[in-house]
Amino acid sequence: MLQSWRRLYSTALKATPSKTHLHKPIPSDNFPKGFRLTGLHCGVKKSPSALDLAVIVSDAPSNRTSAAACFTENAFRAAPVLVSEEILAGNKRARALVVNSGCANAVTGQKGLDHAWAMSSAVDALLDPPAEKQTMVMSTGVIGQHLPIDKILSGIKTGATDLGDNFEAWERAAKAFMTTDTFPKLRARTFDLDGKKVRIAGMDKGAGMIHPRMGPPKSSLHATLLGFVATDALISPPALQSALTHAVQRSFNSISVDGDMSTNDTIIVIANGASGMTEPIEDGTPAFSKFQDELTDFCAEIAKLIVRDGEGARKFVTVSVEGASTYEDASKVASTISTSMLVKTALYGEDANWGRILASAGSVSDSLSKPLDPSRVSVSFIPAATLSDTTPLKLLTRGEPETVDEERAKVILSEEDLEIKVELGIGNESAVYWTCDLSHEYVSINGDYRS
Repeated sequence: MLQSWRRLYSTALKATPSKTHLHKPIPSDNFPKGFRLTGLHCGVKKSPSALDLAVIVSDAPSNRTSAAACFTENAFRAAPVLVSEEILAGNKRARALVVNSGCANAVTGQKGLDHAWAMSSAVDALLDPPAEKQTMVMSTGVIGQHLPIDKILSGIKTGATDLGDNFEAWERAAKAFMTTDTFPKLRARTFDLDGKKVRIAGMDKGAGMIHPRMGPPKSSLHATLLGFVATDALISPPALQSALTHAVQRSFNSISVDGDMSTNDTIIVIANGASGMTEPIEDGTPAFSKFQDELTDFCAEIAKLIVRDGEGARKFVTVSVEGASTYEDASKVASTISTSMLVKTALYGEDANWGRILASAGSVSDSLSKPLDPSRVSVSFIPAATLSDTTPLKLLTRGEPETVDEERAKVILSEEDLEIKVELGIGNESAVYWTCDLSHEYVSINGDYRS
């Protein structure tokens, strides 16, 4: 009987497609001016070939440099979150970031806080001129273990001699962010703003323990998600925070791999003004609107990479909810569908079991500003653009089930990309979530994560 079960299990397993093609070289001129960075192995991770420490420094004067961040709302906020939040609350103009992977430094008490502050102070000493509380901190890895702080501090000194501004330097830093990630998530772009060429680049990490809810410091908004964005735009600290809060809500707060919020989720942006802009961008201006749109679109681009690299994931699924009374309602329905284990396993099995979608959406009806009316709800599968027939496959139309072409549904669900579209028929607001399927491999990865 056991042998029979093992044969069935092994037959059900599907190889996860390689994700390495998603990592691409970037022209060095696309990276923001005035930033130097590196990634190296300092000894947090066991493998000597695994990079586990990143140092990022802005060389611009502090009076032209702004910083903003969004942090997890998890009650067990890690030591680096608390330290970074305090630094940001104090001056809004942090100039550097230090990141370690392999250990989250979460639920580590006063010793953990001391270690996070030691990391920050060590990089502060490298700034020109040296400064206090100018370096924010991020950590990712196993919870409940103390950092090998002596190795990290030694690594910071080593990294100070190897800071660069080319693609290779950015790539090393992005690799140092990684835990169970299969490729470094790094992107860059340029755009025109107030007559100047502005550059924006960013990196993030995450493949498991991904369902962030983040907001600005001291707010009550919602493998760990870490993200860093650098830009050489000149923007005031309040305007940068406003733009980031808007962007995160529509990007990182709209992704889910497994529905678990981390203790360490953090997104940090540093803007150093090195583009040559003369006047800082202020909230409410046309330049601010342009910058906010660019930042939001960029954050969405790198957030999607996390979903594509979800642990064991084979599908990248867009969940679109339209016709809601408010954006918050649409987002809540999309989030609920995206985190449903039954929906995610059906996607893995390429099973058009759309009743699970309806059940998930209906489970939050009472918490919406206007409850759902089942007679108005429609559901469709939207095929990937790579298919010859991209006509939506209707599953439910205004509460009435359609006769579903199961063969066509199988074709749509067999693609790497697809969209689930839900029309609520109540209002004019919409929201999008990005999620993935749930595979046997996810269980295997997380069943022995610490080993």
